[in-house]
Order: sequence, then structure tokens, then C-alpha cells
Amino acid sequence: MAPRYKELYNKEIVPALDKKFGYKNTHQRPRLDKIVLNMGVGEATQDRKHMENAVNDMQLIAGQKPVVCKARQSNASFKIREEQAIGTKVTLRGDRMYEFLDRLITIAMPRIRDFRGINGKSFDGRGNYAMGITEHIVFPEINYDKVDKIRGMDIVICTTASNNEEAKELLRAFKMPFKN
Repeated sequence: MAPRYKELYNKEIVPALDKKFGYKNTHQRPRLDKIVLNMGVGEATQDRKHMENAVNDMQLIAGQKPVVCKARQSNASFKIREEQAIGTKVTLRGDRMYEFLDRLITIAMPRIRDFRGINGKSFDGRGNYAMGITEHIVFPEINYDKVDKIRGMDIVICTTASNNEEAKELLRAFKMPFKN
């Protein structure tokens, strides 16, 4: 069975975008390309257990195994050595991407404390949207009792839109809660 947000895109969002922007070719129409989740784990310099816990949490949230990111060069002020694990990331595409976006918008965002919507200006000019979450425990897959430390994470939603206006309209059609 296809993900709910993929069906929403094909049945409702595509006709709405065609009507608003007047696309003549299906390839002009913006669509989701990928979603990248990134979690920096600075505490991993002192204890490797922090990195293992971050990887496990990221795997639960994303539904696939994350890649461990290593430092490119040493930095004495941050106590980082070259090739030391300092973060983890996941790139979601296809059905997993739509499933994650569904969980992010319908479950995780309403669970954020003092949530009034996300910033509508965090686009990069090429149709990609970046946001940060301060607590990874807003996702229902994370068991709060087993969390050693609350970590933040970055979420980048990459689209094929050529400008910010088209990308924002695409995300708004997915019911992304922008401010004002």
C-alpha cells in the first residue's frame, strides 16, 4: 500500500499546483526529492556510548540505518581528533520519505512544547527547506525512559522546485504548519 502522503500528492496536490502555476509539463511540477536528517553528537568526544545511543535513536526515527559522520580534521579547541565520530545522518527517499513527512507533520510537530508554527523563511532560494528540532523525543518511536540525553536534530526537505514560492506552496499543500 502506498504511503498516505504519496497518495495525497498524486490525487490532490498535483492538480492544485497545476491550477495555481499553470504547468504544461509534468517535469515542471515540484515534488519531494529527499529528506535529510542530521544529528550532531559533540559529547561523543568524551564517551563513545553517546554516539551509539544517537545512532540507535536516529534509526528508530528514520526507519533505516544512519551513517556515522567523522571529523575531517583535528580541532584542539573542540577536543576533536581527525576521523573521530562526531555526528550521524540519514537520507530518506521514496516511500520512507513520505512516511517520515507524515509522522513529522501529524504527530511530532504537535508534540513540540510551545509550538506556534515553523518559520516560513528558512528556504535556500532553490526550493529546499531546512528546520531544526531541539528535542528528538517528540517522535513517538523514542521511549523517553531509555533516553540518556535529549538531542536536537536538523531536518532538510529537498524539493525539485525551482524557487522558494513553489516549494512553500508544495509544503503548504502537505499541511506544513508555517507561521502566519
